Amino acid sequence: MRFDLTDLKLFLRIAESGSITAGAEHAHLALASASARIRGMEDTLGVPLLLRTRRGVEPTDAGRTLLHHARIITLQMERMRADLGEFASGLKGHIRLLCNTSALTEFLPDPLAVFMAAHPQVSIGLDERTSVNVVQGMRDKLADIGIASDAIDTSGLETLPFREDRLVVALAPAHLAAKGLRRNSSVPFASMLEHDFVGLAGDSALQTYIAEQANRLGRRLRYRVHVRSFDAVCRIAASGTGIAVLPESAVLRSRDAGTLKIIRLSDRWASRRLLICMNSYDDLPGYAKELVRLLAQEHRQHEGGQ
Repeated sequence: MRFDLTDLKLFLRIAESGSITAGAEHAHLALASASARIRGMEDTLGVPLLLRTRRGVEPTDAGRTLLHHARIITLQMERMRADLGEFASGLKGHIRLLCNTSALTEFLPDPLAVFMAAHPQVSIGLDERTSVNVVQGMRDKLADIGIASDAIDTSGLETLPFREDRLVVALAPAHLAAKGLRRNSSVPFASMLEHDFVGLAGDSALQTYIAEQANRLGRRLRYRVHVRSFDAVCRIAASGTGIAVLPESAVLRSRDAGTLKIIRLSDRWASRRLLICMNSYDDLPGYAKELVRLLAQEHRQHEGGQ
C-alpha cells in the first residue's frame, strides 16, 4: 500500500469539500490528476473510498477510516515541520499540550509561566479541547501531555493528579433560581435548565461539556449572552441577566465573588479531578518531564495548602 502525502492531503480536501473538483482546486491539482490519484488509491485498496452522488461525494466506511488516519498523519507532519523550524530560531524544544477550558484558564497559567521563565529555549503549544478529545488526542499521539477530567476513561495512558475542578452555578442573589437556596447549597443541574444562561463566547470546551450534560437530559441550554472571559461571565451573572456554570475557582477569584450566590451542582459530572495524561513518561524529552514534575508538584502544594 503506497499513499504519499499528496494523496492524503487530496483525499482530505475532497472529503471536507464534498467535491472532487473543489478538492482538486484546494490541493492545487488538475481535475484529471486528482481523479487519477483517487482511482489509484481505490485500486490499491480494492475498495471504493468515495460514494458518488448527484450532490457530490462522501466517504464510504473505508474512506472514513482513511480520513481518520490521513488527518493524524498530515497533522503530525505539520507539527514536525513547525517543531524543526523552531530549532532554526534558537529554540531547543517544543511541548505540545492538550487541555480543557478549566485547566487552560484557571490552573495552567502560573506553572507554565514558572516553567517558561526557567526554560527560555522551550516553546509550548496549547490546544483547548473537551476532556474526551484531549484523551483521544493523547491516544492518537497528537501531543506530549494532556490535562483531562477523571470522568473520562484514560485506560492505556499514564496519569498523575493535577487539580480539583468543581463546577458550580453562579447567580445573583435576587435571581428567581436562587429563591429559597442558601449560599453553597447543592442542586441538580436539571433544576437550572428552565432559566437563561450566560456563557463563554466561541468554541469553548467548557461550554461544549455543559451542553452535552443538558443534551443527556433531553434539553438545550438557552443563552442570553456570550462573553470572552470567566470574569465577564461573573459580572453579567451578578447583574441578574442569567445564571452561569463555571469552575468554582473562577467564581471565587472574580471581582464579583462577593455579590454572587454560589450553588453547587449535585451531579457527579460537576465534581471533577483533573489528571495529567501521558502515553509514556519515560519516552518524554527531558524538558517535558520537567514540566510534568512541576505540574505534579503544583498538585501536592495545592493539596497541602487546603
